[in-house]
Order: sequence, then structure tokens, then C-alpha cells
Amino acid sequence: MSPLPALIFDLDGTLIDSLPDLAAAVNRLLAAEGQAPMVCAEVQSYVGDGAPMLVQRVMAARGLTPDRHADLTARLVADYSARPAELTTIYPYVLETLTILRQRGYPLGLCTNKPGAATGAVLSALGLAHLFDAVISGDSLPERKPHPAPLLAAVDRLGTPAIFVGDSEVDARTAEAAGLPFFLFTRGYLRVPLSEISVTATFADFREFRELVAGISTTP
Repeated sequence: MSPLPALIFDLDGTLIDSLPDLAAAVNRLLAAEGQAPMVCAEVQSYVGDGAPMLVQRVMAARGLTPDRHADLTARLVADYSARPAELTTIYPYVLETLTILRQRGYPLGLCTNKPGAATGAVLSALGLAHLFDAVISGDSLPERKPHPAPLLAAVDRLGTPAIFVGDSEVDARTAEAAGLPFFLFTRGYLRVPLSEISVTATFADFREFRELVAGISTTP
């Protein structure tokens, strides 16, 4: 019998709704710079490519000078990492589903562009840390998604063919570049029409995902 495929998940917008905490951190940074706050929808349009890109987009929107990018990024990451789960929630049935899948024998991994310190803090605060056999964060490697290297590193650590589960066009491009099947959670942070990305399957409820994954091929 073939081994069960590994299931590798994105974090923000896939397993958790972290947008309220991300927006709060962005607005604390903007307040310190004497800038007006951003609404959650605007912040959402900037997330998905890691903290440096988030800060770059926020700075451009507010006309802040680019030479302060490194400083503002460090400040945002430190602030967010210190309080990453005050407003963040786990999507319905995620904890139950991950627990069941682990009990069924699926190796579970995480591949996120969130910095490592913040990733660890969020997973611990929300009671998810024990569920993953491999965690690749945004600063684990020189590359970030949509480069395939982080996802392939997670596959390598898990040691078996894998499926990637995410919510965005960044995740879709990552899976395609890595040659992995891609399952899209449709209630996350997708910023483009579904017709513009390549998916193996879509789902809006993690109870549905449990059934979708059963017997799926690990070849696209």
C-alpha cells in the first residue's frame, strides 16, 4: 500500500484568520509615524508575500520614504511577534480536522511566509503547534513563496509525496512551481479571480476537506 501523502498547509487565510492582528500591527506602526490608519480590507490587499513586502506596500500607499524599509519592517515584525494572537481566530473545524487527519496517519506540515518567531508564537497561542511534523516559515530559507524552495523543503522534511493547501494566488503559484496538487480554501485571502489560478480542488469547509483528501493522487 502506498504511504499516505503529506498534507502541507499555508497558515494565514488558510488555517487562521490573522487579518485583524496584522491590521492592528500595521496601524500601530502607522500611528507611530503620524499616519492615518488603514481599514482591514486595504491591509488584506497587501498581505501574502511576507512581512517585507507588506511593509513595502504600506509605505508606498502612505508615501513613506523607501530608505526606512528595513527599520519599519523590523519594527512591525517585533511588534506583531509580541502580540500575534490577540484578535486572530482559527477557522471553523480546522483544529478538529487536523487532529483527525493526524490520527489517520497523514504527515502534516506548514509552509508560510510569516516570520518564524511570529509563526511559533501564533501556533503556540492557538494550540496548533503539536500538530505539525515540519514547519517552514518566511525566514527559514533565503527564498519565500511563491518560490518553490520553502514548499519543497517541507516535502523533504516530511519524506513523502505531498499536497499543498492554501488560500491565495501566491500559494497556487507555489504549488504549481513545486509540481504539487493544490487545494484552495475559498474563504481566505484570494486577491484574484479563481479562473486565474490553477487548482486541483476547492473547499469552503474543513469538514469537506477531510473527504476530499481521501485517496487523492499526489501527482498533478
